[in-house]
Amino acid sequence: MAGAQRTYLDHNATSALRPEARAAMVAALDAVGNASSVHAEGRAARALVEAAREGVAALVGAKPANVVFTAGGSEAAALALTPRIEMGGTVRTFDRLLVSVTEHACILAGGRFAAHSIEILPVDPRGVVDAAGVAARLADLAARGLRAVVAVQAANNETGVVQDLAAIAAAVHAHQGILVCDAVQAPGRIGFDLKASGADFAILSAHKLGGPQGVGALVAATGSVRVADPLVRGGGQERGMRAGTENVPAIAGFGAAARAVRGEGAEAHGRLATLRDAFETGLRQRRSDAVIFGAGAGRLPNTSLYAIPGRAAEVELMRLDLAGIALSSGSACSSGKVRASHVLAAMGIEADLARCALRLSLGWTSTIEDVNRCLGAYENRDDTLSERPGRAAA
Repeated sequence: MAGAQRTYLDHNATSALRPEARAAMVAALDAVGNASSVHAEGRAARALVEAAREGVAALVGAKPANVVFTAGGSEAAALALTPRIEMGGTVRTFDRLLVSVTEHACILAGGRFAAHSIEILPVDPRGVVDAAGVAARLADLAARGLRAVVAVQAANNETGVVQDLAAIAAAVHAHQGILVCDAVQAPGRIGFDLKASGADFAILSAHKLGGPQGVGALVAATGSVRVADPLVRGGGQERGMRAGTENVPAIAGFGAAARAVRGEGAEAHGRLATLRDAFETGLRQRRSDAVIFGAGAGRLPNTSLYAIPGRAAEVELMRLDLAGIALSSGSACSSGKVRASHVLAAMGIEADLARCALRLSLGWTSTIEDVNRCLGAYENRDDTLSERPGRAAA
């Protein structure tokens, strides 16, 4: 029905554009100059790009010079995942890429590593990577004279499970490796400081935190570690690391969103946790058989991946959408298709239950009214569904 109220609860796919980002983008659209030009108009455009670089760097505790803007998180991943890394002015070649099994598809693709050099790291039933297991695998490679790049995300986009990056980083660096972190889901949900995480590179995406779609960044922890070879070649933009005229309006919007998120601080994280907990408590009250995936581990405060046994995700998504409620079945990067979750499969979840998984993800626009409207969709149970005993959270 035209004009009907919609409840948007899919912020892990993309968050609503923040007013600060919108204003910055509109203003940047009036900047006629090319950011690489030396005249006044070009310098004005360049100033917008550099102001945004400062905002993004500050969000993750990095230096502006170590931020490379890209066309999104996937491009940043493809740039970072390379066998050739410059360290202290010397280019080193890495023989293996170790990737957590629950990573986003853009990480699992392996970037510029050959398929035969990519290894998959397992997770436990909670979805957590075992740092000791990573250390053992790296030690085995080191004994054979092999070095590795390791890719582990800060938090999973489906379950919200948060990884112990500091422990993993310690294991990686003890064996002269490099740690690449997909931190796309972290800002605005948990505190993320690149130096404290121990990662050498962090991947960011603007539209997950209220910026525009189509812009992201690869951020290096220090100036002494950098990707040796650019992915997009041509001009000398982004200090030679990413050719192509900068998308000034999108970058300006990214910077404005980053500053807004940083200004909110931990108070916003607590607000999201309160809303998520209200949803999960209310869901269990209405459906005793509801399963919350990853509940035994630390999770993002905004994310709840859950299932009602016997209710297929594709059917539930359509039912909720018709009721004006937007959720997802997990990752939004599969051309709109509802597919079996590789994340839940890696956690050992039975296929029948995994096919029922829905993801609710909250954001800066979310309210308790949104949560209650979603819970209202579970007030009247389909009596044709058989009752099942309550299950412990996976």
